[in-house]
Amino acid sequence: MKQLQIAFIGAGNMATSIIGGLLEQGFDAANIRASDPSEESREKLHSTLGVTTSDDNSSMVKDADVVILAVKPQVMHLVTADIREAVAAARSVVISIAAGITISSLEKGLGSDTAVVRCMPNTPALLRAGATALHANAAASEDQRQSAQDILAAVGSTCWVEEEKQLDAVTALSGSGPAYFFLFTEAMVDAGEALGLDRETSLSLALQTAVGATRMAAESDVDLVELRRRVTSPAGTTERAIQSFEAAGLRGCVSQAMQAAADRAEEMAREMG
Repeated sequence: MKQLQIAFIGAGNMATSIIGGLLEQGFDAANIRASDPSEESREKLHSTLGVTTSDDNSSMVKDADVVILAVKPQVMHLVTADIREAVAAARSVVISIAAGITISSLEKGLGSDTAVVRCMPNTPALLRAGATALHANAAASEDQRQSAQDILAAVGSTCWVEEEKQLDAVTALSGSGPAYFFLFTEAMVDAGEALGLDRETSLSLALQTAVGATRMAAESDVDLVELRRRVTSPAGTTERAIQSFEAAGLRGCVSQAMQAAADRAEEMAREMG
């Protein structure tokens, strides 16, 4: 695995994070290269992580076992046209982390027999704490699927979905999810301040509560319902707050919001199609 030749098209934050994660896991920088039209991005990546960079996509893809497309969706059709011949010659597996670009669109640009894995990471991947879902086309071998999973595991947890359409649900859940937590935490901070705390104290308490609650949920051997029950004493303060949330329709609000996100993900796929 660590001898794979990996080429990144795009040298932005997500590509940099994945490369950094791979290096931390023992990958040799000599086996990783990246292209980007921005000289500043190329220089920053080369100076900080030591990988070869270029503004020539096809030269970076040549003889690569894995090609990772980390570019904006709007330029994907130009990129796939640029690297199509090199990908075919190397029989590379192509991993796309671009939102809204379907596997059929990638196959149209790269060739229907190209091994393609579409991924949906989220922004905590920048801290190696991401959650990524993957889906592969029929051309991807088991080894290529495993390579894709191992690479994305360098920036967090991974899982596979059986149908590509499920990536819309993933987008609504984990892709957009960090913003939901930021919004809820922001609301808690504002409420704490309204109750008489200073802003700094309210923020500190809210953030640590979020960290602690997440750790409890991730590390506990009981489910979320039981964890909530244990915090919610009968006739206590937490019960009163939970009752208020339920009366305000919190569950329905979350469901409606995530459906809206999933619908937009589907719309974006059609627009990019």
